[in-house]
Amino acid sequence: MNHADHVALLRGGITQGEGGTWADLGAGTGAFTLALADLIGPHGIINAVDRDRAALAELRSGFVSSVPQAELRVQNADFTRRLDLADLDGVVMANSLHFVDEKRPVLALVRGYLKHGGRLLVVEYDSDRGNDWVPHPLSFETWRDLASEAGFVETRKLATVPSRFLRRIYSALSLAP
Repeated sequence: MNHADHVALLRGGITQGEGGTWADLGAGTGAFTLALADLIGPHGIINAVDRDRAALAELRSGFVSSVPQAELRVQNADFTRRLDLADLDGVVMANSLHFVDEKRPVLALVRGYLKHGGRLLVVEYDSDRGNDWVPHPLSFETWRDLASEAGFVETRKLATVPSRFLRRIYSALSLAP
């Protein structure tokens, strides 16, 4: 996948240039953080959270641009534990939930970070069978059920792209009630 694919996966859940305060949980080196920045524009704030300090350093260095863009705040932390985040317009979890076996407690935390009507954008492999690199993926159908159980509403699939690993990747939008 390239940057255009990352943007396309998120685009249906974000109004171009809307700004706001967002978090990218499990940001890694920032492929989806950069896509999010392109979409929310220069009036937004992105809290990029990851356990890997080196990945966050790479993200920070790749974020420097002459083009006005969202403000980046990096946080070296484990998103499966409570974070100092609140009243967010949205959260992106791109290829991060498949590393979590017990997803419900994490989703309860995420729901608590979002304001009423806040958006959770999930990007995930469309499979319920994992492997060594993607241990706990969830198909869109499984995600829709889990999102509902976790208290999210109006879950819908946004986009898909082919994947050479587990057939395809999808993006989905769920709203905090």
